Order: sequence, then structure tokens, then C-alpha cells
Amino acid sequence: MRHAEVYIKKLSVTNPLREPALRSAIQALHLPVGSRGLDAGCGIGFQAKLLAEAVGATGRITGLDLSPEMIRYAQSDIENSGLAERIAFQRGDVRQLPFEDNMFDWAWSADCVGYAPLEPLPLIRELVRVVKPGGIVAILAWSSQQLLPGHPLLEARLNATCSGIAPFVHGKNPDSHFSRALGWFRAAGLDAVKARTFAGSVQAPLSQAIRDALIALLAMRWVDVEPELTSELGAEYQRLCNPDSPGFILDLSDYYTFFTYSMFSGVVAEGDLD
Repeated sequence: MRHAEVYIKKLSVTNPLREPALRSAIQALHLPVGSRGLDAGCGIGFQAKLLAEAVGATGRITGLDLSPEMIRYAQSDIENSGLAERIAFQRGDVRQLPFEDNMFDWAWSADCVGYAPLEPLPLIRELVRVVKPGGIVAILAWSSQQLLPGHPLLEARLNATCSGIAPFVHGKNPDSHFSRALGWFRAAGLDAVKARTFAGSVQAPLSQAIRDALIALLAMRWVDVEPELTSELGAEYQRLCNPDSPGFILDLSDYYTFFTYSMFSGVVAEGDLD
């Protein structure tokens, strides 16, 4: 499979794990029924469906992504969802949104704007540009997890690897880290700026869908980390995270995991679009 196809499959498989927390975040925004919104960096379109449900039958969602493979997947998936008339997907770049000023009632971006290694403030300002005064701008990203219960030292070391801190990189300005997004929103002139955290958790016994999601998540979370680990930690990592290992951590009868998403939101100032 090509890289894009592999990544799309992982996004699809992990959705049952992530969806409850994402649904809670969307509900917390209280998006107006019948409103028109933008899903910037929509990926395979699963969140666009949640957004469409939130704004009701008279609402409309536009999903935008740079990847043609993801747009094709999203369009194909939506045809079988009963939401095809309420959601439209198109290819485009969040750095230069192909929309007129004040076109949407709100804009949403998950694991994209502010989370990629691009300077965040220009992206926030671009979202502000296309949202009407009084409308909401919200960005959200995965912010923490405990996937290896009982092994805090190993998990801390894994989180300190290059893969573990990605997309943030060594030497990056601390102000560009996602947890500093309150400052970006204020610099972009947004009002009523808020930061909120939404947690998801699962425990054994795991359904097959959740087990598959966690296997995919373990493979996505720490990639090619062995060169950064001691031989002892590398062996422990393989024992716990390899599905073929007799010590695979998901086989624990008392397995429990949690993770968090952090969401930042603000309101476009009335009469001030700069």
C-alpha cells in the first residue's frame, strides 16, 4: 500500500477510539443549528460528519484538505452516510484558503492548524478571515496519553523521542507549541478565548474495534524509536507494543488507557477582521 493509503487506513481504524472525545468537543462549541462551517484539514471526513450532525439538517459543512487521496476517500464515504447533500469536500491549502472573506459562520480544525510544524499565527488569521464577525474559530489536537499503564518510565522516554514530540521539533520556539494557542488567538484579535480539554478512556475487556484502534495507535504514536532507546528499553518497548509478543500490553486483563484532546476557541471580533 502507498503511504497515503496506509495512513488513511490507520485514521479509519482509530476513529472508534477518538470519536467520543471529538464529539464531546464539538458539542461544547454549541454550533448554531443551520449554520455553515469549515472543517480545515478535514482528512478523511469523519469529523465533518459529526459537525454536520451538530448543525442539523439545514446546516452545511465544507471540508478542505491538501491530500487528494483523503478527499477522494471522504467523498466516497459520505455518499453512503445520508449526509451527502449537507457536506462538500474540496482540495485546498489551509495556508491560503480558497474562500472569500466572511464566508462561514464558524471554522474548525483538528490535528492540523497549529499542530503541524508551520508557524501557527498566519494559519489562525486565515481562519479568522473566512469567518463572519461573531463566528467561532476552534482548533483541536491530541495533547496527551497513557498507553502503557504500569510503565511510566518507558512511556516518558518514548514521549521524549523525536517521534514522541512530533510534530513539534527540537529547537522550535516555545510560543509555537500547541499548548500556547491562547496567545495565538489573542494575537489574531479573537474575543472570548477559551482552552478546554476532553478526555477519552477505555478499559479491558476491549471490543475488537477498540483493540484494533489501539494497535494502530501504538504503531502511529512512536515510529522508529529504537535507535533513541537503550537496548533494555528497546526490548521492553517491543515486548509491550508488538501484537505478536506474549507480553503485549493490550492482553492485560486490567488494561486501562486514557488520552486527551485540547481545544482552543475564540470569537471573531465584531467589525474587526484584521
